[in-house]
Amino acid sequence: MIPGLKSFESLVFLLAIILWILTEYIGITIIPYLRRHGTEIKKEDKGSRLLLSLSMYISVIVAFYFTFHDIAPLPTWTFYLGILLMILGIFIRQWSIAVLGVFFSVDVGIQKGQEVVKRGPYKLVRHLSYTGLLLTLIGIGLALQSWAAVIIMVLGFSLTFGYRIHIEEKLLISKLNGEYIKYMAKTKRLIPYIF
Repeated sequence: MIPGLKSFESLVFLLAIILWILTEYIGITIIPYLRRHGTEIKKEDKGSRLLLSLSMYISVIVAFYFTFHDIAPLPTWTFYLGILLMILGIFIRQWSIAVLGVFFSVDVGIQKGQEVVKRGPYKLVRHLSYTGLLLTLIGIGLALQSWAAVIIMVLGFSLTFGYRIHIEEKLLISKLNGEYIKYMAKTKRLIPYIF
């Protein structure tokens, strides 16, 4: 049981974490691979995938540490806001992956027939799957009822995903003949109309 949470809240949190893990595994690994029908992607992630994985695991562990040691506690109502943000983040991430279709990959790289996807939510935001993940991570910190946990989640995300976005955009600019530069001028990175 998580300190500060009742049995029911602990169960809800556990179910939200399981939902997140399952959707990550199925939605970002299995389904995209099946959609591509084995199409190869030349990986050019420059270590960003490993960095992202390590950062997320470490951030979550530190967030739990803060909660179990009652560091920087938040009011109990933040639990419900956190669960809501987790579910919203999961939905946005999976929606963005579905819209990208065959062009989604956990690896940074270009595949045959690659194009800039500009439909649906991608009319406004270039890295919507990362927006969904950021909301999920903030939700975890809030559900754990620690503002220090929220900060560690946002900090870990900002450092590692900032690097990943830089790598992705540099590659897309170099490979998609100016089309991506035009797309960048009309969209924001993570938050519609803001950033």
